[in-house]
Amino acid sequence: MDELASAGITDPLLRQSYEECKRLNSLHGKTYYLATLLLPREKRPFVHALYGFARYADEIVDDLASDLTIEEKSDLLSRWGDQVLQGLSTGNSNDVVGRALIDTVARFNIPHQHFVAFLHSMKMDLSVTSYANYEALMEYVYGSAAVIGLEMVPILGPLSDRAYEPAEKLGIAFQLANFIRDVNEDLDRGRVYLPLDELASFGVDRELLERRVLTPEIVLALKFQIARVRQLQKEATPGIQELAPSSRPCIEAASELYCGIVDEVEKIDYQIFNKRAKTSMARRARVASKAYVKALQAR
Repeated sequence: MDELASAGITDPLLRQSYEECKRLNSLHGKTYYLATLLLPREKRPFVHALYGFARYADEIVDDLASDLTIEEKSDLLSRWGDQVLQGLSTGNSNDVVGRALIDTVARFNIPHQHFVAFLHSMKMDLSVTSYANYEALMEYVYGSAAVIGLEMVPILGPLSDRAYEPAEKLGIAFQLANFIRDVNEDLDRGRVYLPLDELASFGVDRELLERRVLTPEIVLALKFQIARVRQLQKEATPGIQELAPSSRPCIEAASELYCGIVDEVEKIDYQIFNKRAKTSMARRARVASKAYVKALQAR
């Protein structure tokens, strides 16, 4: 029995929508997709739906409409986002990605406000190019990452409400790890996601980053950000036990691989301007193999 049948998804149009979300996940979220495979078969389509929605919105901002002006991108994102949000309210959508999302949200009673917050953060990416401090950054990160964790919990199976805050923290940790790895790529897009006041405390400003030459000051600033990722991961880890046993191996693997991005930054000696920190295939295989055994035992 395939994943969709296992999840009770039989309507042809709905199956088409879930398949498209799965395609987006497998194509763009390789680590995320790998972790999703550790979930029971009947849970995977719903995670694909959440990813498909998030990825499609991100593509509008950065890739899909690359030849459009900021104003045109904003209009396109608003129209698409409003359409999906309306669909969440009515329970119907003609959008190929929206159909699966609406079905998932209805099945698990996921708060609609999470998707409003996500779209708000995507719109911020079109106009905000830096963040004065961590508090300002958190407005963006809440919608772009924390709510992803909150959306996931109902699908993963919370044993108590204590599952939610750790999921939010882990989502934030994943996003901050990406910011550290992607400093160079984000500069190409005109953005700096590391809080400016924290950079300044180490003698780093945007002009220095724009030179794209690693300095001792930049290394110290990166070490500070890496420590925060690890602290958030540490605080979030006990919350994994508040999830259904069959979901824990997936989240444990995702935590190790996503937060492990900062390990890879250290391994390349912080050379973020001329190298891209990547989790090795060997590490992915090792983490996945260990988690797969746990997943089989949990089932």
